[in-house]
Amino acid sequence: MPTFRYRTRIEAPAKTVFDWHAQPGALERLTPPWQTVEIVERTGGIQSGARVVLLLHLGPLRQRWVAEHRDYIEGCQFRDVQIEGPFARWEHTHRIEPDGPTACYLEDHIEYALPLAPISNCVAGEFVRGELERLFRYRHYVTAHDIAVHAHSQGGSPMHIMVTGASGLIGAALVPFLTGGGHQVTRAVRSQPKTDEVHWNPDVGVIESAKLEDLDAVVHLAGENIADGRWTPEKKARIRDSRVNGTRLVSQTLAALERKPRVLVCASAIGFYGDRGADVLTEASPAGSGFLADVCKEWEAATEPAAQAGIRVVNARIGIVFTPRGGALQKMLLPFKLGLGGVIGHGRQYWSWISIDDVIGAIHHLITNEQLSGPVNLVAPRAVTNAEFTKTLGRVLSRPTIFPMPAFAAQLAFGEMADALLLASARVEPARLLESGYQFRHPDLEGALRHLLGA
Repeated sequence: MPTFRYRTRIEAPAKTVFDWHAQPGALERLTPPWQTVEIVERTGGIQSGARVVLLLHLGPLRQRWVAEHRDYIEGCQFRDVQIEGPFARWEHTHRIEPDGPTACYLEDHIEYALPLAPISNCVAGEFVRGELERLFRYRHYVTAHDIAVHAHSQGGSPMHIMVTGASGLIGAALVPFLTGGGHQVTRAVRSQPKTDEVHWNPDVGVIESAKLEDLDAVVHLAGENIADGRWTPEKKARIRDSRVNGTRLVSQTLAALERKPRVLVCASAIGFYGDRGADVLTEASPAGSGFLADVCKEWEAATEPAAQAGIRVVNARIGIVFTPRGGALQKMLLPFKLGLGGVIGHGRQYWSWISIDDVIGAIHHLITNEQLSGPVNLVAPRAVTNAEFTKTLGRVLSRPTIFPMPAFAAQLAFGEMADALLLASARVEPARLLESGYQFRHPDLEGALRHLLGA
């Protein structure tokens, strides 16, 4: 029977590493972004008898995977045994072994059998081992880095944090990261709220303010998706209203609380700077012109009631977020994988990007760093031109990039959105993040893409 073993030394006590695996959100954090996995049901944590039901999306196919936890030894190990799923057999043992008081070894040991073995071992054996290597390299990296970040900044004080837009691209990654650090997260939802949720409806100005009295921090991410559909007048109104009205509702509600949160981190965007060519832009640069710049100015101004009430307000000007789970990178992956990628327009426009891990890491930094307020750029240290991005993604995917998209074609396909998101140039630097000591996980583009794509 094939076996697989992956072992890493982590600079953290064994108890810390074991406890991190038991936190809500650990499974989400350990699922690589190039995989589409839906958690259908979860009972218990990692103790013996607990179960998790997953739905794997394998292209157009769907595969149900049911795993049961067994052989739980607190602080040392737990085992996942497949009850139903894609393998003929799967037993995955997680072991944490101390290496002195401040470090440990994390080991994943798997015994598995493929369906239709031994024929399948000849056909797919090497592929499966390669995928396991890719998966656990990612998992061990995330485990070590998440634990290091929380150990450095939390100071033993878990917080109660409300997140709006928790199901969006950034929120869906942020919530598991925060809960993995021991923080309590309350989601703001439009539907009927569960125990750990708060009902709100910014369209009609409704929010359950009574449930907000014990918050330490609020992260406000909600807003209409700007890259979904053409910018009709109705779409542009939704983009503007969802941000400005929603932010004003949150800010005014927090300002009126008897016990106010210490900090409000409100999403904004580098669209604030407009189309500025090769000019180097920092938080001290003035606003640009155009639809997105106007929206961002109103968006940030809507946080004023919270700031006037003494709440520390941070306006996170977020760049192009890279993750294969959504956004720009997801949309470009298929044509690039097919060898149909190329520069957009002349290719000299600057794209100020940031990896999904650095977005959530930076937001956590904004929450915990009490010296930061006002605008903070959330972008990687070096913006790249579209031509540089194109070459880098092609190199990571081992594909040619010889099919350009002329500016007029982008404008025909996407309308006004193409000018604002694809053809505009904003060379933004994260001056305040760097000054405040934030350490980027992925400061260079190629390293970020290889991590996100498992390349």
